[in-house]
Amino acid sequence: MRRSAETGRPRLHGRCVVLTRPVGGAGALVRSVRAAGGVPIVVPGLALRAVPDAAVAHAALLAALGDDCVLFTSPAAVRFAARLAPLRTRAKVLAVGQGTARALARHGLREVLLPSRQDSEGVLALPALAAVRGRRVALVGAAGGRGMLQAELAARGALLREVHVYRRMPARLDRRHFAALSRLPRSACVLLSSTEALRNLRGQLPAPALAPWLAATAVVSSGRLAVAAREAGFTRVRVVASALSADLLAGALALA
Repeated sequence: MRRSAETGRPRLHGRCVVLTRPVGGAGALVRSVRAAGGVPIVVPGLALRAVPDAAVAHAALLAALGDDCVLFTSPAAVRFAARLAPLRTRAKVLAVGQGTARALARHGLREVLLPSRQDSEGVLALPALAAVRGRRVALVGAAGGRGMLQAELAARGALLREVHVYRRMPARLDRRHFAALSRLPRSACVLLSSTEALRNLRGQLPAPALAPWLAATAVVSSGRLAVAAREAGFTRVRVVASALSADLLAGALALA
């Protein structure tokens, strides 16, 4: 890891860093990469949208807030839920990771249970979810995600409620995105925190952009995502502690 002679801090020294956060969600990482001397390239793998029927989602969320446990699966889940109703509840509130817990704190929920391992396996290891047979457990998020949570909680006998407060879809990419990736040097790295975003990008990129993208180093937020990255065609993969921006950036800095 190379460091600046002036500050002693790790530096990226012009390394290209591809950011795949959802549309509109990469601003902080862009600033961090630039501050570290890198070149950010924003290629979103997802677009997040409100669900089409807000009235149905509102009613489902109010019911969920009366359950025994309410699990928010992402910061986006908190953001979209808060647009539907105040997040007031006497339930045990759980978060998948620190980013989700911070989002909940901004909406007044500060007594939040979160795992040290910030993924589905970590959440399932929380004592609050160890004995849930006959208890009402709500998952607040988007359709199609966190399948392991649904399956395991159902197997444990929880009375499971899924509340979809937003939806994920592939981002619209254009020639500017493809051109930037086609010029990507082998020294570049790609920051990945979503299997769905990885899958969307793998399917959307034309061959001239896909080959340089896969030749870069994938910095991924979990072991499961590392497996998916290798299956997608990345040969160089580095696993970091979580999907937090600081951890992803630390993975990029470790390559410099």
